[in-house]
Amino acid sequence: MRIGELADTVGVTTRTVRHYHHQGLLPEPERMANGYRTYTLRHVVVLARIRRLTELGLGLAEVRDVLADEAGKDLTEVLEELDADLARQEAAIRERRARLRALLGTEGALPPEGPVSEELAELFAGMGDVSGSPMAVRDREMLALLESTVAPEDREGLLAALRDGLGSPEAVARAHRAYALLDELADAGADDPRVVEAARVLADCVPVELLPEEGVVLDSGTGSGAGSGAGSGAGAGAGFMGALYADFAPGQAEAIRQAMEIASRRRRS
Repeated sequence: MRIGELADTVGVTTRTVRHYHHQGLLPEPERMANGYRTYTLRHVVVLARIRRLTELGLGLAEVRDVLADEAGKDLTEVLEELDADLARQEAAIRERRARLRALLGTEGALPPEGPVSEELAELFAGMGDVSGSPMAVRDREMLALLESTVAPEDREGLLAALRDGLGSPEAVARAHRAYALLDELADAGADDPRVVEAARVLADCVPVELLPEEGVVLDSGTGSGAGSGAGSGAGAGAGFMGALYADFAPGQAEAIRQAMEIASRRRRS
């Protein structure tokens, strides 16, 4: 049997057969006097087994281990591990599809920061069009980032805090006011007299659950701090916050620093 006939019998390509030879999975056949390689029924059986194992999802290294075990005892163990792994992947895919269906079923267009959860998409929709406010756009980007990186056990707490902070027309109006004041500080210095008013309005928007952890230094010189509007650090460290807000204008960074101080004092009182 020539290599083409072997490949056709098992349903693979001749290139695949040669690759398995190179990987040491399929024994090289003997050559006849004319130089052609002749494959036997044993090669057909081994090649068919390799194909079945790879179709089940085993890598070539795992296939090699299975073939090396003449008793086949390890095959059952490998397949049980593979089955468990496939079950985990299947569950993860079902969860992701459920999230996608929820997003696709959300009324209105998906937010530009998406994909985000249905709950956060609803909060964004309730904020109305914020495309004209650079600070609002940045805040929403941060909230989308936080939702995607927060631990699963903390996600519901994050969303609950955001619902408290943005769940009423009055709260939304305060957030828009804070965004507008911070936008006005885009070219302002830290000593700009408008900083105090922006900090006061911003402090009224930040849920205490989203304040940085105790001990995190909020440095207006580096922009470290929590988010603008309704969103903030949710326990993020100073290094993360400093990197995220390093491009704030000095006046904006100072307003955020003062707002966090005001909100922190309220939490302690």
